[in-house]
Formats: sequence, C-alpha cells, structure tokens
Amino acid sequence: MSFGAPEMLWSLLLLPLALFGYVARRRSATRYALRFTGVPALKLAAAAAPRWRRHVPAALLLAALAALGLALAKPGRSVAVAVDRATIVVVTDHSRSMLATDVDPDRLTAAKDAAHTFLSQLPSVVQVGVVTFSDAPDQVLAPTRSRGDARAVIDQQEADGATATGDALQVALDLINRTGKPGHRPPAAIVLLSDGATTTGVDPIGVAGVARRAHVPIYTVSLGTGEGVVPNPGLGPPIVVQPDPASLRKISQVSGGRAFTAQDSGRLSAIYRSLGSRFGQRKVRHETTAAFAVAGLVLLLGAAASSVRWVARLP
Repeated sequence: MSFGAPEMLWSLLLLPLALFGYVARRRSATRYALRFTGVPALKLAAAAAPRWRRHVPAALLLAALAALGLALAKPGRSVAVAVDRATIVVVTDHSRSMLATDVDPDRLTAAKDAAHTFLSQLPSVVQVGVVTFSDAPDQVLAPTRSRGDARAVIDQQEADGATATGDALQVALDLINRTGKPGHRPPAAIVLLSDGATTTGVDPIGVAGVARRAHVPIYTVSLGTGEGVVPNPGLGPPIVVQPDPASLRKISQVSGGRAFTAQDSGRLSAIYRSLGSRFGQRKVRHETTAAFAVAGLVLLLGAAASSVRWVARLP
C-alpha cells in the first residue's frame, strides 16, 4: 500500500493521546464514584452488564479516527491490468559460442524455442521487433503485431561470428524511438539473450545508460553453463565458451531492467514465459480513500449507537 499524502499519517499520533485521555478519565471516574451501602439491592434492581461493554464505544471511536486518518493520507494499492499497447524488441545473440551443447540440444536451438514461447505469451496488441546479431546486427524486424514475421526472423539464425552486443542494443533502441516521442510513446522494453561478453562494437553499458534515460529497461537472459565448448576452427582442442552473466547483469542494472540466468532449456523457457506475462500487464495505482472514509463513518455510527445502548446512566 502507498499513500498520496503521506504527511497526513502524522494525524495518527493523536490516537495514543486520545487513548491516554480515555484511561485517565476512567480512573478519575472510579476515584470519585459514590459508594452505596445497598449494593445487593442495586444488583437486583438492574441486571449486571459485562465489564467489556463499557469500553466498546471508546474502542469504536478510536478505530473510526484511525480509519479517517488513513483516508486523509489518500491510501492506494497497485493492481495489474492488461496493457492496451506496448513495444518489445527481442535481441538474440547467434555468435559462434551458441553452438555449445551444454544446453540441450544446443544453445541456439534452445534460444529459438524459448523465443517462440515468449511470443506466445504476449497479448496480440503488443508490438514485437527482433534484432539478431553476431559480428554485427544482421537481421532487423521493426516492431509489428505479426508473430509470424517475428518467428521467421528468429528461425533464420545460424551460429557463427563474434558478439557485438552494444551495436545490437543500439539498433533495438533506435527501433523503439521510431515508434513515437518519449513523452508520447507506448511503454517499451528490450529483451536481450546472450551467452557471452561483448567482443566487438560499442560498449553495451553506455547504450544501457541511454536506454535508461529514454525509459526503456533492458531485461537480460544469460544462457549456458561453464562446461560449454565449441569446435576449434583450427586443429586444436575445443574452445571453452563460458557465459558472462556479470556483464549482462550490469546492462540490466544500468538500464533499469532485470537480469536472469538460464543453465538449461527448461529454465530458459520458464524465464521467457514469465517475461511474456510481465509485459502483458502494467501496474496501475487504485486509490482506496473512499473505502477508509466509509469505514470510519460506519465505526463512528457504531460508537454512537453502542454508547446510547450500553453506557450505564443513573435514573
């Protein structure tokens, strides 16, 4: 729960003072109470009421004041609602290290399958763009609602080349910027899947900073394990291709996104499924001031009614 006017919460400090005043008044009333000698006769004349009833009006009044104090602070809560429009650009690495078979059947095939899962989770109103890269961005699809076009670009990838992550992110950011001005543009995000550190091109951390200023978070997914190897183009032994989750985590942190790590195809699909659901919703603040105000008024009426009904008076 959040508050639109949190400074009004200071009014709740009056509640302990009110409680202290009530206790002091009760003690004062007991001190100066009249003493009757015919107590048995009084008990027969008036049915004895439970002691707790005398405190009910005060308790309801304090609860009413608390509810009204919270209402003054304009409470609200965030609820998830379906997006009416958004833009997502999927950036996929198909460098030579994606040939590694530490992820079944291999990293690139697992990445393609997970991307299809991601697309199936997105609402139809969300526009999807695709950027694939190795030495440089080579396949670019502008944001579209056609899932078939997006799947076709993803399926055309073949593992080879180096890793130009920064160049690919810049292309993705340019695609998003073309969808409208920052102040009037639909919500947008980039999803980056890669298994290694940048080996060529511009620094991706700098691009992540630009993305943050444009309010475009980058969600990174690091794919692979430390046991991944690829064939050596020469005659030497296989080359170890370890993932670099630290670099991808830095990209997500700088841009305001989140970082994920996947060491098998099942985990990768689960991450993409979760991201698809995340981008299909947005958080909206729903103010609950009226509910607290109504509760306060009901409690006030309860305090008044119980005071008339239960508080004892001498005839």
